[in-house]
Amino acid sequence: MPSADSFNTVVREEPALTLERLLTVVGAGALELFAAPLGLEVPVHGVVVLDAQEPGPVTGQLLLAVGVEPRSADAVELVRSSGRAGAVAVVFRQDGTGQPSAALRAAAADAGTAILFRTAWVDWARLVGALRAGLVAAGVPTDPDLATVALGDLDRLAEAVAALVGGSVTIEDPQSRVLAYSSTDEAVDEFRQRTILGRQVPRPRVADMQRNGLLPALWGSGDVIHRPAAGNVPERLAIAISAGGEILGSLWVAAAGQPLPPTARQALRTAARAAAPHLLHHRFRRAGQAHLVLDAARALLEGRGSAEALSARTALPVEGHCAVLAVCGPTAQPDAGADSGSGTGSGAACGPGSRQGTDGGAADLATRLTDQLVLHCAAQERQAVVVPSGRGALVLVGGLAKDPEQAASQVTRLGEALARQVSAVLGTALRVGLGEARPRLDQAPDSRETAELALRALLFRADQPPVLTVARATDLAEAVALLWALDALREVELPPGTPVARLAAYDAGHGGGALVATLRAHLDHFGDTAATAQALGIHVSTLRYRIKRLREVCGIDVDDPDSRLLAHMQLRLLDQDRPQH
Repeated sequence: MPSADSFNTVVREEPALTLERLLTVVGAGALELFAAPLGLEVPVHGVVVLDAQEPGPVTGQLLLAVGVEPRSADAVELVRSSGRAGAVAVVFRQDGTGQPSAALRAAAADAGTAILFRTAWVDWARLVGALRAGLVAAGVPTDPDLATVALGDLDRLAEAVAALVGGSVTIEDPQSRVLAYSSTDEAVDEFRQRTILGRQVPRPRVADMQRNGLLPALWGSGDVIHRPAAGNVPERLAIAISAGGEILGSLWVAAAGQPLPPTARQALRTAARAAAPHLLHHRFRRAGQAHLVLDAARALLEGRGSAEALSARTALPVEGHCAVLAVCGPTAQPDAGADSGSGTGSGAACGPGSRQGTDGGAADLATRLTDQLVLHCAAQERQAVVVPSGRGALVLVGGLAKDPEQAASQVTRLGEALARQVSAVLGTALRVGLGEARPRLDQAPDSRETAELALRALLFRADQPPVLTVARATDLAEAVALLWALDALREVELPPGTPVARLAAYDAGHGGGALVATLRAHLDHFGDTAATAQALGIHVSTLRYRIKRLREVCGIDVDDPDSRLLAHMQLRLLDQDRPQH
C-alpha cells in the first residue's frame, strides 16, 4: 500500500476555496459526500492522484484514490495516512456493493478527513477535468449584474447576460447545442431562429464555421471573436467559456435591432468568466439526472424496474397507454441472435450481436441519434424517454390516447415522423420497429419485445422490395415467421456435411466467398441465369462456370426443392453476419 506521501499532484489553485463551494459548483452529478468530520468549510487548494512512483505534497488537497477498493483495509489505512498528511478529502470510486464499511467512516472521523465517492457515470479522467475546472470556476468573483442568478439556472443567466451585453444571447455547449437563450422583442434573424428551434446550430453552419476558421479561433483564442453583419444576418460576438483548461461551452451575442454597444466586448469577457461555474454545475447536474432517468427506464424495459420509480423522475404517467419504438441507428449491423438480452446497453449499432466501434465518429453518431430522437419527440409533443441501446435507441412514449386504436395510430405517426425527420438530419435512413400500445406503463417490457421483433423483421427483409422503414411485427408476419424458424434452427446442431457447410468451408479456404454469393443469388432469382448474372455483376458465361464449380465443390442439386429449402435456410443464417444498410 502506498504511503500518504505517494501522490502525484495534478493541479494546485490559489487562493484556496472551501470544500462546500467546490462541491456546490461541481454538483452531486460528479461527487457524493459520505463523511465530513470537520464540516465543509475547510479550504481546498487542489487535486492529486494517488501515485506511488511520483510522490508529492498533499496538504489541502483532494486525493483521488484510483485503484483502491473503498471496502478494503487499504482504503481505511489510506484515509488515516492522508489525514496525518493534511489532505482535505479522499475520493473513492463507487463499488456497487452497498454502503461502505463502518471502519471507513470511523477512520475518517479519527483522521479529520472527508470521504467522497465519484458517481458511477463519471470516470476518473472526467472527474479530474471537472475538479480542475471547478477549482478555477468556483474562485471567480461574481459580477454584480449576474449575482442574482441561481447557480446552474442557464435561462436566467442568458437573460442577465443579454441585459449586460446589449444583444440577444445563446449559451451553447462544445457540440454547438443550445443550452439556453434570451428572449427578445426584436425580429429574430433566420439563422438564430433555426438554431433556437432546433436547439442545435445547423450542421452546415458548423461545418462552414470550421472551414473559415471561426470555430478554431473561438476555442483557441480565449477572447471575444467578432463576426461582421452579412446581409440579413446581424453582427455577432462569441467567446468560449472555460475553466482550468476545460472547455465548457460558449456565449454568442447577436445584435438585436441596433448595433452592439462599444462596451459589449468587455461585458462579454466578464460574462464568460461568470458563466463558468453555471455551466459546470449544469453539466454534472444534468448528467446525474439523465443517468437516474436512464437507469430507471432501462430497469423497467428489462422487466426488473418499477413504473412508479420512472414516473417519479419523468412526466410519463403510470396509468394510460404507452408504447416502445425500437430505432436502428446509422451504424447498423445485422441481428445475430434471437434475443438481445440486455438490449438497453450503450451504442448505436443494430442487432444484439453487433459491435459498436469505439472511435469518436461512432460515438458522435450515437449521441446525435439520441439527441435528435429526444428533440423530435418533443416537437411531436410526446412524453418520451430515449434509451441508447444495442439497436440504436429505444423510445418509450407514454400519455397516449385512452382508446387503443387511437393510441396505436399515435405510435404509427410518431414512428413515421421520427424516421422521416431524424433520417433527414443525420443523412441516413433509420428503421423504426413499432411496439404494440399497452394500457399501463408497467407493461412497457411487453411493448419493447414487439418493437424489437418488428425491427428484427425490418432488418431481415432490408434488401427486399418494397423497402420499409417503419412497421409493426404484424405487418411483417412472413419475416417474423422466418426469423422464428431460423431461431429454432440455431438450436439444432446440423450435420457438418451439408452442401452449404461444405461450400462455406471451401470459400473460407480459397478467399472471396464467391461461390456462396453465387448460390445465394442463384436461389434468390429462381435460377434465372440473366437476372443472377446481373445481380452479381458478372458475365453469363462466368456464372455458368461458377454454378458448375459450386456443384462440384458441395454436391448440391439446385433442381431439388428440398435441397433448395435447406440451402436457403442455412444461407439466411449466414446472412446474419452481413451488414444491414
